[in-house]
Amino acid sequence: MSEGNAARSKRSGGAKAEISETVSCPTRTPFVLPLTSIHSVEADGIRVFYREAGAPDAPVVLLLHGFPASSFMFRDLIPRLADRYRVIAPDLPGFGFTAVPEKRKYIYSFESLAVTITTFTEALQLNRYALYVFDYGAPTGLRMAMAHPERVTAIVSQNGNAYEEGLGDAWVPIRRYWQEPTSQNREAVRRELSPEGIRTQYTYGVPHPAAIAPEGYTLDAAMIGRPGNMEIQLDLLLDYANNVKLYPAFQQYFRQAKPPLLAIWGKHDPFFIPAGAEAFRKDIPNADVQFLDTGHFATETHVVEIAAAMREFLDANGV
Repeated sequence: MSEGNAARSKRSGGAKAEISETVSCPTRTPFVLPLTSIHSVEADGIRVFYREAGAPDAPVVLLLHGFPASSFMFRDLIPRLADRYRVIAPDLPGFGFTAVPEKRKYIYSFESLAVTITTFTEALQLNRYALYVFDYGAPTGLRMAMAHPERVTAIVSQNGNAYEEGLGDAWVPIRRYWQEPTSQNREAVRRELSPEGIRTQYTYGVPHPAAIAPEGYTLDAAMIGRPGNMEIQLDLLLDYANNVKLYPAFQQYFRQAKPPLLAIWGKHDPFFIPAGAEAFRKDIPNADVQFLDTGHFATETHVVEIAAAMREFLDANGV
């Protein structure tokens, strides 16, 4: 025992002295995950279902899903953007939980989808927004951009095609259906839309397919399995040929409006191949093109990387 300790022990009658010490801990700011809420609004005679998160006065990012999905595909992306942006993701007519009344006699075409989603943005008073377009979201969103270029602050294309060189071999049976829309060719495409076919769209080209959560493709298959919905999907696949015809107009829009553009693609996508992403640079030379080691549904495997790339890109372009 040291002399100092011995002296203290004597003064306390041999009892062990209690020493009180205050420890100062650094203050930590708790991380609050932005809450995603669900809503629906009347637009174009349709009850459009949508997901939303973020401050009402924040810059808007509009997420447009593709086939055969819905806004559910953005469940993990929305909260990764919503601390900085107002993020809105509608379900396109014919998909998810958007309700189209029978009396509406809706014509399922990509022109109709664009009109409905434009009306949806106007119902929410969205005057300016960055577009995130995936798959079917691309011909829908690019029609909107051509009609109202002043509303679009930037475009993020995640496997959202606008060039013929971007169409992969997976389109072969669908191209046959375009050229000859016979009942035989329609049935051949129908077989591709089975639950197993939908699951394959999620897993093809993914290095570890077992890591894909089943909720997405299971929900998609259930939604397509609703009475009458398969025919809607086959009609839209037939109408996709009109998107290809419109590619030159999309490209002219790129050249004239020159929107800031990020193309971030799963490089193993059999539908929209890397050449489609690289082609954006023909019309927007400073387009940011990035590839991910995954397939068509890149948000299922690389949502962290996509969110980070989006945040950097949008910030760099003043959005």
